[in-house]
Amino acid sequence: MEPRLVGPGPYRATRLWNEIIELFRAGMPLRKHRCRLKSYERCFKASEAVDCLHELLGSNQNFGPEVTRNQTVKLLKKFLKNHVIEDIKGRWGKEDFQDDGHLYRFPPSSPLKPYPKKPSCGKEVIKFPDWNEPKAGTSQEHIPVKSVTMNSEMWYKRHSIAIGEVPACKLLFRRELTQTNIEEIWKSMTLSRLQKVLGLDSLDEVLDIKLVNSKHIVQNAYNVNKQGIVTLEDKSKELPHWILSAMKCLANWPSCSDLKQPTYSGFERDVFKTIVDYFSQMKEPLLTFHFFDVFVSVLGLLQKHSKAVEALQISCLLLPPENRKRLQLLVRMMARISFNKDLPPLSESVRTRNLVCIVFGKKSRQGFWTSTDKRFLVDSDEMDLDELLAAKLVSFLMDNYQEILSVPSALKSSIEEHVVHLQRVQIKYAGADTDATFPPPSFCHQISTDEFEYQRATGSQEPLAALLEEIAMNKEISVKDKKKKLKQFQKSYPEVYRVRFPTPETEAVLFPEKTKQKPPILMWALKKPFQPFHRTRSFRM
Repeated sequence: MEPRLVGPGPYRATRLWNEIIELFRAGMPLRKHRCRLKSYERCFKASEAVDCLHELLGSNQNFGPEVTRNQTVKLLKKFLKNHVIEDIKGRWGKEDFQDDGHLYRFPPSSPLKPYPKKPSCGKEVIKFPDWNEPKAGTSQEHIPVKSVTMNSEMWYKRHSIAIGEVPACKLLFRRELTQTNIEEIWKSMTLSRLQKVLGLDSLDEVLDIKLVNSKHIVQNAYNVNKQGIVTLEDKSKELPHWILSAMKCLANWPSCSDLKQPTYSGFERDVFKTIVDYFSQMKEPLLTFHFFDVFVSVLGLLQKHSKAVEALQISCLLLPPENRKRLQLLVRMMARISFNKDLPPLSESVRTRNLVCIVFGKKSRQGFWTSTDKRFLVDSDEMDLDELLAAKLVSFLMDNYQEILSVPSALKSSIEEHVVHLQRVQIKYAGADTDATFPPPSFCHQISTDEFEYQRATGSQEPLAALLEEIAMNKEISVKDKKKKLKQFQKSYPEVYRVRFPTPETEAVLFPEKTKQKPPILMWALKKPFQPFHRTRSFRM
């Protein structure tokens, strides 16, 4: 069985759980073993299971080489508890699996987990607030508007072929946007963009939209310092000075400018432990309980670097400002100590980078991910699988923290332009189909080449052909103006013009030559025939 990439979407953790089980059952070699003078068919040693599963996880693009052997053992303990495997006597249900020579086998029943049944939701697009209704007392319905039919002159006006009369129009006033309106626009457009990047029909399966605070999004986008770090309005939510000093010490090692006391051997490990202990006491992980499924969905995009970065940018923008600031400071410190060659090892057996990923991504209250007192996945027994996902996310965050934890500039610009557009007084022409407001985001579906060519022909060439015929048959305009318009049309749409006038003769039919009357010849009575001029001699007096 070939491993496959589990993309974003609902129940991704359950899909990963089933994916790993299927790969493990298909890839684990089974053979005959002896134990206490007795032979057992189709079984395997515990150490062999660790070797096989560790290799599968490391080569699987959903997890990667960051998976450690100890994490693999923890996952096999969950397998034994959930009856994915059993010992040779058929016992299971406990987490007493060890990396040793005990014998295990696969049970005959299917260990795959069913998917939760939820009401199916159709394709949903985040709705935009409608601020187009005018205020009471400012209605312009009493203003007379001349009814204008869409004729050729209006078409010329819009397509720069000829200049006709400017149609009647009216001013369209917008409702004054309050701060609450602007925050709701930020929320709507941000969630709409997140849905599009994740490629989901709806965000309902991964996010409760009602729990998204629009004020948090605006604060995270605008209340930032020169380094891009969020500035908090409530100073009581700031990190304590002593923990900030400890984080700066490790981030800038060996130059600890904030420390006045001399260091000692093993000092850096004590500082690191102090930071870990502080974050382990948080009541909620930095990525919060509500946004857990969103970040799990982003894990399916890690193979597409630019999309994964944008999805994490937007997801981190939804966090409460105090969580976002702590996340920015913590990830920046983690990235610096991971690549700092001057920093002594923080562990005897684990590399600093792996240690950071494990400590701040493991299934405890510290760091980013989960908490032992709340179930996030379909089953709480999948927590060790969750730990593997967390380590991969932490690793990606450290490698791309400057992009991920900055405000997405493209999203910010589009929202600001939309707000300015809504606040601007606009002109609405009579006869126009719609107003020039921005449409809500929509999803396109792919069509065939033949259908596209047909739509292009019927949607553009036929109206143009009708317009050309109207110009050609219009007897109210002068010949000079008609020739001018036909020449402009031929220059803009040569293909349509060639169909109507394939030869110069067909064009000449529109302009029949008039019979010119020759002017009468004036008859002069010449008394003498023309004689050349001869110079005569002048006479002097």
